[in-house]
Amino acid sequence: MENLGGWKRSLYVGELRASNIGDEVTLMGWVGRRRDHGGLIFIDLRDRAGVAQVVFNPETGKEAHAAAHGIRSEYVLAVRGRVERRPAETENKDLSTGEVEVIVTELKVLSESAPLPFMIEEETDVAETLRLKYRYLDLRRESLQKKFILRHTVAQSARNYFSENGFLEIETPVLTKSTPEGARDYLVPSRLSPGNFYALPQSPQIFKQILMVAGFDRYFQVTKCFRDEDLRADRQPEFTQIDAEMSFVESEDVMVVNEGLMRRVFKDGLGVELETPFPRLTYKASMERYGVDNPDTRFALELVDLTDIVRGSGFKVFDAAADSGGLVKAVNAKGCATFSRKDIDTLTELAVTYGAKGLAWVKVTEDGWQSPIAKFLSDEVKEDVKSALSAEVGDLLLFSADRAAVVNPVLGNIRLNLAKRLELIPEGTLSFVWITEFPLFEYDEAAKRHSSLHHPFTAPTDADIEKLDTAPLEVRSDAYDLVLNGVEIGGGSIRIHSSALQAKVFGLLGIEEGEAEERFGFLLEALRYGTPPHGGIAFGLDRLIAIMTGSESIRDVIAFPKTQKASCLLSEAPSMVDKAQLEELFLRVKKKPEAATKP
Repeated sequence: MENLGGWKRSLYVGELRASNIGDEVTLMGWVGRRRDHGGLIFIDLRDRAGVAQVVFNPETGKEAHAAAHGIRSEYVLAVRGRVERRPAETENKDLSTGEVEVIVTELKVLSESAPLPFMIEEETDVAETLRLKYRYLDLRRESLQKKFILRHTVAQSARNYFSENGFLEIETPVLTKSTPEGARDYLVPSRLSPGNFYALPQSPQIFKQILMVAGFDRYFQVTKCFRDEDLRADRQPEFTQIDAEMSFVESEDVMVVNEGLMRRVFKDGLGVELETPFPRLTYKASMERYGVDNPDTRFALELVDLTDIVRGSGFKVFDAAADSGGLVKAVNAKGCATFSRKDIDTLTELAVTYGAKGLAWVKVTEDGWQSPIAKFLSDEVKEDVKSALSAEVGDLLLFSADRAAVVNPVLGNIRLNLAKRLELIPEGTLSFVWITEFPLFEYDEAAKRHSSLHHPFTAPTDADIEKLDTAPLEVRSDAYDLVLNGVEIGGGSIRIHSSALQAKVFGLLGIEEGEAEERFGFLLEALRYGTPPHGGIAFGLDRLIAIMTGSESIRDVIAFPKTQKASCLLSEAPSMVDKAQLEELFLRVKKKPEAATKP
C-alpha cells in the first residue's frame, strides 16, 4: 500500500468523455471488474461519479502492468495514463464513459481489500441485514450513491429556494424539554441536574413558533427529529425534516410558497416541471371518495356511498349499519367478475385486517347478479345500486357496511390492492393533492378524552371556533397535508397565536391548567407578548427522496438506517454502557433484559 506521494486527481472517473481524448490524467477509485486477456489487463475503475475502463499494457507501462496482476476487487487505486478512444467494436453505450479508456503508465495501490462478505453489484439477493452490517460496502453500489447525490441536491435546492424567498435558516435545540404528545420521546439524562432529563425533539414545533413571536418572520431548517415508535417501511427513530414557518399568513399563503418549493426541488433534482397549483381536497371529500386521508389520485376507482339507497332494503347487515349511523359503501372493480372465489377470499381477508367482519360482493353477469346477498335485495334496489356504481356486465362490486371508521379504511385499502393487481397506476406519474380542513379533534375511546388529529398547536378554522364549546368534534382545523402518489410527504397548519385560545384547546384535550403550565408554560407565556398570526409546514425529506428515487423503503435513502427493532447493525447501537457512566448520571439498570440478542 502506498500514500499519494503528491499525486493529484485530475477529475472524477465518471467524468471522462470523448473530449478528454489525448489528455494525460490521474484517476483514483475502487476496482470493480478485472479482466486478464493475456497481454492486456482491463479494470473497471469506479468512483461516485461512475465507471471507466483502464488498460494495463506492458508496452506502455511495464511496472504498472506487472503490479496489476495482483489487484483484486475493491482495491483502491491511483492511476496515471493517457485517454484514448476505445476501438469501435468495444465501445460501451451503457456507460457515459463508454467511448474512451485510459492507457495506464503508472499505478499506485493505495489500499487493499479483504475478501468481501458479498459482491458489490446492482442485482443482488443479499439479505438486508448483511448489507446493513456492512453498510459502507452496500453504499458503494452506483444506484445507492445516485440516491444520496439526489438527496444532497434536493436539500441544497430547498435551502436555496427558502433563502431566495426571505427565509432564515435558524437551528433549534436538540436537547429540549419533554412535552409528550403522540409518539414517545427519546430521553437523555442530565449529569448536571441529577434525576432530570432532556428529550430529543419529535419536531422543532414549539421553538419555530417562538421564533415567530421573536419576529424572525420566515424560518426554515433541514433538521433531525426523533420518535421512539414502532417502525415500518416509512418510519425511522431518527429522520430528517425540511421545516418552515411563516408569519402574517393564511393557509393558502403557506401552500403557495411550498408548491414553489416542490417545483424547485423536482426541477433541480429530476429535471421535472411540475404544474401548480396542486388540487385541493377537503378531508371529508377525501374520506368519502377514497376512504383515506392520503389518497393516491393517479387512478379513479372511487368509493361510492350507498347508505341511503340500501337503507330499509331488508338485508340485515346493510340495514344495521344504516340505522346505527354507519355507512354502506362499495367500489366497482371493472371487469373483475372473472375473479375466482380464492381471489375474493383474499380480498375478504384484507378487509378483515382493517377491522371488517366480512366483505359482501356481487358479480354482474349476463344472467343478473351472482352473489350470496342477491336474494336479500329487491330488483329496484339492485338497479339503483347498479346505476350508482355505473356497473356493467363483467364487473365485480365490493361492499362494506359498518362504522365509518371501519368502512373507509377497508375499501380504501381494497382500492389500492385492486389498482396494483389490475395495473391501474400509471408509471412515471406524479400526482400531488393538498388535503385540508381536517377535524381538529378525534375521540380516544381508550383514554375517554379528545385528542389532536395533528398536534395541539393547530388552529381551528375561523368558521368553527364557536363550536369549541358546543360541538368540539365538529370543529375543522386550519391544517393541510401534501400527499404525493398516496404518501403524505408534508403536513402543517396555521397555529394558535392566542394564549387564551391555546389554553382552551389544552383544556378540551384534558390537559388541566397545572399540567399545561408544567408542560407548555414557556409557550403559553410567549404567546402573551404580541404573537403574529403564523403557520408552517414540515416535509419528510426521507419519504420525499424515497418517492423521487422509486425506493420501496426510506432505509434506502438514509445513509446509516436503523432496523425495525431500532438497532444499527453497523455500529451495534444501542448497547450497554459502563457502570461508571451510569453512576455519573445517577442511574441504575433495574434489570438486564433477558435474551438481549442483536437482531
